[in-house]
Amino acid sequence: MSEPASISAAVAGRYATAIFELARDAKGLGPLEKDVEALGAALDGSADLRDLIASPLYSREAQADAVAAIAKKMGLSGPLANGLQLMAQKRRLFALPQLLNALAEAIAEEKGEVTAEVTSAAELSKAQADKLAATLKKQTGKTVKLNVAVDETLIGGMIVKLGSKMIDTSVASKLASLKNAMKEVG
Repeated sequence: MSEPASISAAVAGRYATAIFELARDAKGLGPLEKDVEALGAALDGSADLRDLIASPLYSREAQADAVAAIAKKMGLSGPLANGLQLMAQKRRLFALPQLLNALAEAIAEEKGEVTAEVTSAAELSKAQADKLAATLKKQTGKTVKLNVAVDETLIGGMIVKLGSKMIDTSVASKLASLKNAMKEVG
C-alpha cells in the first residue's frame, strides 16, 4: 500500500470505528447503513463533491459548511453527520471514500455478512447468482452479498474473490495455464 493510501486508511479507520460504535450504541445501524450507501452514491455521482473532499483550495470553513449542508439535505444520521463535520474541521475529508468502505465492512461484519467480488464472462441470471450465494454461504457460514461485474475477456467461467480467497474458473485462465504447460514441455 502506498504511503498516502495507508495514511487515508488509518485516518478513515479511526473515524469509522468511532462513528460505527456511536451508531451501534444508539441502535442506529440501519440508518447508518442507508446513509453510507446514499453518501457513497453521491460521491460516485458528483465530481463537485469529489473535488470538495480532495482539493486543498477549499478552506476548513468552506468544507465544514458544505458538509453540513450535504448532511442536512441528505438527512444523514447524527453520528455520521457529526463525524463528517469533525473530519472537515480537521481537514480529513480526503479519507471519505475509505471511511465509507470501512463503515460498510463494519456494518456487514456486525450483520454476519460478507461480500464476494464476482467477475463473470456473461451476466449471471438471478438463479445463477442465488445458487452461487447459497454455495458461498455454505462454505463461510455467513450471508454472502455478491458484487458482480462482467468481463467478456474471460471467455467463459468466472472469478470469485471472497476475503483473501480467490477461485478462478475462467476459460482464459485455463488457456493461460495450458499455454504455460506447453512452453515447459517444448
